Amino acid sequence: MPEVIFNGPAGRLEGRYHISQTPNSPLALVLHPHPQFGGTMNNPVTYSLFQTFVERGFSVLRINFRGVGRSQGVFDGGIGELSDAATALDWLQSQHAEAPQCWIAGFSFGAWIGMQVLMRRPEVDGFISVAPPANMYDFSFLAPCPSSGIVVSGSIDQVAPEADVLRLVERLKTQKGIVIEHHSIPGANHFYDNRIGQLTDTVGGYLDMRMAPAPIAEDAE
Repeated sequence: MPEVIFNGPAGRLEGRYHISQTPNSPLALVLHPHPQFGGTMNNPVTYSLFQTFVERGFSVLRINFRGVGRSQGVFDGGIGELSDAATALDWLQSQHAEAPQCWIAGFSFGAWIGMQVLMRRPEVDGFISVAPPANMYDFSFLAPCPSSGIVVSGSIDQVAPEADVLRLVERLKTQKGIVIEHHSIPGANHFYDNRIGQLTDTVGGYLDMRMAPAPIAEDAE
């Protein structure tokens, strides 16, 4: 998968970019966990999300937020990182103006940033939010949640406790016409140690369901 460098709000942004060989493929942007706690685009959860989209024919981009890897700038507490994500989505869409769908996925801090992008970009069709830190960050901006998606939590996550994630999910479910799924992975901690395979199966199964062709209605006799 090629490395890409493009201009961001604080200088260059570094990413990894997979181009689907399928014409008119859907798009996905994947966002990594907290930069100040070792989060990068090569984080195992982030990488697994990326690969799950790749295996389903998406054109996919994952980036390093400002100050991480070869991305320029310094950590900005979420404000600048939101700008980075929006710029990355702009870049991805500029490469695929014909794309029929656009998705966003994030892990932990990246899930918080991803949900903010979701609120600002009506063209985003779906989201995957893994271990959203509802105990640390304000998610009240999701009022209402504009797109359907899945929230995944680990049953023994002590960084983003499942009880807080469940309260967030219940708030998101109140929007009419929007379907929010939740899946708990038994025995999974915040980093899904020894549970990456289960996470991949969960996310992949959800994408397969969402991307399946709509059944053709039989003509009434």
